[in-house]
Amino acid sequence: MICFLGPLDPFPPVEQAREDMGGLLAAGGGLHPERLLDAYRQGIFPWGTVEGHPLWYSPDPRMVLFPEEFRLTRSLRKTLRAGKLEVRFDTDFPSIMDACAATPRAGQDGTWITPEMKAAYIRLHELGWAHSVESYEGGRLVGGLYGLAIGRMFYGESMFSHRTDASKVAFAHLIAYLLDNQFGMIDCQMYTDHLASLGGREVPRDLFLGRLSALTVAPAADAKGAENSQRTVWPKDRQILDW
Repeated sequence: MICFLGPLDPFPPVEQAREDMGGLLAAGGGLHPERLLDAYRQGIFPWGTVEGHPLWYSPDPRMVLFPEEFRLTRSLRKTLRAGKLEVRFDTDFPSIMDACAATPRAGQDGTWITPEMKAAYIRLHELGWAHSVESYEGGRLVGGLYGLAIGRMFYGESMFSHRTDASKVAFAHLIAYLLDNQFGMIDCQMYTDHLASLGGREVPRDLFLGRLSALTVAPAADAKGAENSQRTVWPKDRQILDW
């Protein structure tokens, strides 16, 4: 039986997640910022809704990518060096979410990014927790991704590409930023061939949670003030990198 959460109910232990349902742990509880941040700190994430109630997951094993293991292929390096795509951070978060929601995906009927989900993550962006990395060509948004940063842990949520390698270019810039700021892990949630091609791999949930616990309490490299110690100030200008 899946636990249904009231507004103030805590999450059940992740060990109660249903392996036969992809790691489904609970439903309900709302999508207010405190609920979402509490979930991510415990290795739980929302994915889809039923009758307006969010569904919460904690799969085992967990797909992750350690920034130092990012696989920069020769073809992607060539694309990066060509410099035809401009990369920006946090300049149009809502459009990134819209594009991710509108992108068809194999094996998925529709999108889990509902208007309620979009509103919740935009609020996290306004509060400084959720971030976007955007690829532009001729001033037009052609790819990118979004996710959350807590301490020195990044949680990837979704990406899209309307031009060859546009999302990979954004991801490569994200990796460079994470390495420069001593981030230790990216939560990729569930296995896909695409993530594996970038260097992602599955790890046991216990290992993931142990690493997560240490990274989420680590102060961000550029934090200012104790009350913001787990929030990172992200750049907004184009990243000029030596690829």
